[in-house]
Amino acid sequence: QVQLVESGGGSVQAGGSLTLSCVASSFTYNNYRMAWVRQAPGKEREGVAAIESDGTTSYADDVKGRFTISQDNSENTLYLQMNSLKPEDTAMYYCAAEGPYYADYSWAAGVYSYWGPGTQVTVSS
Repeated sequence: QVQLVESGGGSVQAGGSLTLSCVASSFTYNNYRMAWVRQAPGKEREGVAAIESDGTTSYADDVKGRFTISQDNSENTLYLQMNSLKPEDTAMYYCAAEGPYYADYSWAAGVYSYWGPGTQVTVSS
């Protein structure tokens, strides 16, 4: 059974940095996409960044240049390095993953079979 568990959220001031981690268990696909998706109160869920099994990365326009998605396959861990944080980055951040059929959907569509419980990121001004 695939399990995703996020960590690393917290409260920071604007301009600060945080690194989120997501440990994946029993996620053994050779072809896959993993992503970070966030949801702020009263807003729809939105894709933040994604990485595919061939190393291709994608980012939402409002995080480009500030956030970096990466993975350590030896540790089965996905990361999101977040720099220059803004109050509008405040949200619950979820780790999500999809197996071989990931190419059927845009990375930003939010269609993933596996989700973590989320980690809260709060940025104060």
